[in-house]
Amino acid sequence: MNANEIVTQLKTLGSDSYKKTLSNHGIKEPFYGVKIEYLKKYQKQIKKDYQLALDLYDTGIYDAMYLAGLIADDKQMSKKDLRHWATKANCPMVCGYTVAWVAAESNHGRELALEWIDSKKESIASAGWSTLTSLVSIKDDADLDLPELKQLLQRVEKTIHTQPNRVRSNMNSFVIAVGSYVKALSEFAQQIGKKIGPVTVDMGNTSCKVPFAPDYIQKAIKRGTLTKKRKSAKC
Repeated sequence: MNANEIVTQLKTLGSDSYKKTLSNHGIKEPFYGVKIEYLKKYQKQIKKDYQLALDLYDTGIYDAMYLAGLIADDKQMSKKDLRHWATKANCPMVCGYTVAWVAAESNHGRELALEWIDSKKESIASAGWSTLTSLVSIKDDADLDLPELKQLLQRVEKTIHTQPNRVRSNMNSFVIAVGSYVKALSEFAQQIGKKIGPVTVDMGNTSCKVPFAPDYIQKAIKRGTLTKKRKSAKC
């Protein structure tokens, strides 16, 4: 299958009710409202396809862009590819999930994350913090730069409340991720979360709430999942 054939099929799989849900979460046209369970069927069939992922992403159709992230051959993705994806991301779920997941599993995740968090563009900065969140969730602690992560937590403490809406949300998620996945920094992340306090984010026409970082980290500790890494950033 090529990208055009898949897009034609995706049109028939869309649901008006799910499309409304996605719209409430900030998804912008064009999109069809295809449930992730259907996209995962394509993922299971295709597995990984570098060029097809690029072609699907460039359609600009949300459902196809999300699928592109699921089937991307992460290790083949160049910095140019990933920068293009970050620039073209047109909604919070694409920049915060699709771009971040693929970047984190590529060979350029850390480098691009640190580049993106300095961007003045909200979507790119959001992708940067989300990439960092994914990185700490999948990489062994021995492969992480702990002093650098500590500095990033301190940066969040100092700047989070002056950042754009989605950046605040993704910074808060980063604090939670460090506290939940990096044992040596778990207590420090909780301290940072307490200093930050509640984070206010406009979640649109949804019932979603921004979690209080220390409470969320404590839940991970009580579940016994602290430092248990994920096999993949993608879901």
